[in-house]
Amino acid sequence: MIIWLASYPKSGNTLLRSMLTSYLFSNDGIFNFELLSNVKQYPNDIILEDLKINTDDKNELIKNAIKCQKYFDNKNSVGFVKTHNMLFNFNKKYPFTNLDHTLGTIYIVRDPRNVVLSYARHLDVPIDKIVKFVTTGKILKNDIMGNWAENYTSWKVLNDFDKYLLIKYEELISKPTEIFLKILKFIYHLRQSKFLLNEKKLKNVINSTTLSNLQILEKKNIFKEAVTNKKGHKVKFFDQGGKRDWSNSLDEIYIKNIENTFKDEMKELGYL
Repeated sequence: MIIWLASYPKSGNTLLRSMLTSYLFSNDGIFNFELLSNVKQYPNDIILEDLKINTDDKNELIKNAIKCQKYFDNKNSVGFVKTHNMLFNFNKKYPFTNLDHTLGTIYIVRDPRNVVLSYARHLDVPIDKIVKFVTTGKILKNDIMGNWAENYTSWKVLNDFDKYLLIKYEELISKPTEIFLKILKFIYHLRQSKFLLNEKKLKNVINSTTLSNLQILEKKNIFKEAVTNKKGHKVKFFDQGGKRDWSNSLDEIYIKNIENTFKDEMKELGYL
């Protein structure tokens, strides 16, 4: 069964995975990049190629989502899978996933005004193009993400089945111990297992996944998820993190566009 670690891009999914894998897949709770391999990713290029699915055809991606998930679905164990996909077609024909494969989801959300700044830097594209993409939504490579609000809203359906935990990136940064404990308890609840806290591991997780420590690790190691810019240079993945501040970095025209487009969702989340 799958526990999804879902989010819109540049919303803290890597931090979430770093913390979880440190606690659940290490002996001491100290993070290193190799631990991230314990979380699978979907869409998965290898699986799509193996099934001979045309990734340029949106309809083929939608029709075969469940089929792809069977590759890493085991009824007798729990696996974590990262995705930026929206939860489309739930309880309809060709759903992204269903309750036969999904044990639950942890959805991490971030203020979209900071998302666009981080995303533009990550993809090395002008901010106006990113704002248009985030506010309108479209298919990007193999991901069917929707816009920022569609992505966030789509996963809330699992709350009806007690299989949904919403985490705000800003709170994971500002009070990591409290929020991470909430995440762990939710996972053990889904597993129907008793939660016994290892305080030493928890302390090591918090200390080894700070922005400054992740930046140090990135300098020392090859981070497989890092990308290169148009000049062929590596783009630093762990940049400003929670220190990024849209209020002094984003032009007013883009602020208004984002706030008008996502007014209801941003109010709901306390961003407005």
